[in-house]
Amino acid sequence: MGNEGEMLSIEECTVGVVGMGLMGGAIAMALRNRGGVAQNNLLACDIDGGALAAAEAAGLIARGWKAGEGAASRVGEMLALCDVVFLCLTPAALLKFLDTWEGAFKTGALVTDIAGVKGSVAARAEKLRADIEFIPGHPMAGAEGGGFAAAARCDFRGKNYILTPLARNKPENLAFLKDIIHRMGFGRITETDAAAHDRKIAFTSQLCHVLAAALIDCEADTSITRFGGGSFEDFTRIAMLNAPMWAELFTANHQALLERVNQFENSLDEIKALIQNGETAKLEQRLFRVRERRSQLESGAT
Repeated sequence: MGNEGEMLSIEECTVGVVGMGLMGGAIAMALRNRGGVAQNNLLACDIDGGALAAAEAAGLIARGWKAGEGAASRVGEMLALCDVVFLCLTPAALLKFLDTWEGAFKTGALVTDIAGVKGSVAARAEKLRADIEFIPGHPMAGAEGGGFAAAARCDFRGKNYILTPLARNKPENLAFLKDIIHRMGFGRITETDAAAHDRKIAFTSQLCHVLAAALIDCEADTSITRFGGGSFEDFTRIAMLNAPMWAELFTANHQALLERVNQFENSLDEIKALIQNGETAKLEQRLFRVRERRSQLESGAT
């Protein structure tokens, strides 16, 4: 970024957000509120003109470009202005966007994404123009509901952010993106490769959403929360999910996710057998082991 290899500061950059839904809106707010990006330097595009109008009316962005059929030249116009671009799209929409707009990005632009599956994204990013610096990423944050209206409820402070850098990425650009991420409030950045990301995220995120969805799906009594003490409510909060997005993520990462589902089913079957056979002592030992492992997870996360 900058002229003749000179690195701009984030305050000097024009930043574009593609997709002003829940995460795109939250990223825009974090860039403005904590990241050092002025309103005049923040642009956005989305297929939802209402989201763009709301962002403009709130003083969040300088200008919004309507994406979609018949609006091609306007999206390209925005991309040509941006030194930094956040692609806040689902994996399939992201790949389609890159296929359509690769030629419109500003020379030297730093581009990143937030997609929850990284394998296909990283493979496509490796084939981008040599003068575009694409660093795949995944912020581990969210909020109930969806759309721009829910973005203000998405708090990044202290949350995890995963980056899957490419061999072609320059160290100075990676450091620049990390600085932006920390400015937005994220507490920890983890670097890994795309395959490891997809394997681990299948357990820590996707499997959890599958289990929450299955738990809600298996009981039709909508008054059952009268018997809840908090654990049911806490566990099933994430069942209030964005159905199209999560269905895409589940199927896009199906191999890794199904391995994790099988892993869970094996453990559940073992615990079920202990209960069924009345083996209280062994069940108690198993639960002690589970508690110890949970404590180790806490210490290992620091």
